[in-house]
Amino acid sequence: MRYLVSADIVLLLHASFVLFVLLGGLAVLRWRRVAWFHLPAALWGVIIELGGWICPLTYLENHLRRMGGGAGYSVTFIERYLMPLLYPLGLTRHTQLVFGISALLINLAVYARLRRKRRIPPNDRTI
Repeated sequence: MRYLVSADIVLLLHASFVLFVLLGGLAVLRWRRVAWFHLPAALWGVIIELGGWICPLTYLENHLRRMGGGAGYSVTFIERYLMPLLYPLGLTRHTQLVFGISALLINLAVYARLRRKRRIPPNDRTI
């Protein structure tokens, strides 16, 4: 039972990490020090997706599920949990590239805005 609970905890951490990769840049706009954590996380997420690799957290979750007597799964985290929400047919290489490029573009836009805000003097900023 503890292995299955541990697998569920890994699943929640994995989902949180994916959300942080995609939306953590918004936290950086408010708290700039978050960038020290977000930039490496975003880079990792983009590399995993564009490289077509499987995140190590997927392997860990599968291992814990098998140790608990359950069945692991042979697909990626995105295929298993996110794809059914977004697309009914499963993950293709094209879709994986779309996810990776989307994460990259979202984060580039946020950091470009942050950089632009740094260059404009505080009294000249308009919101």
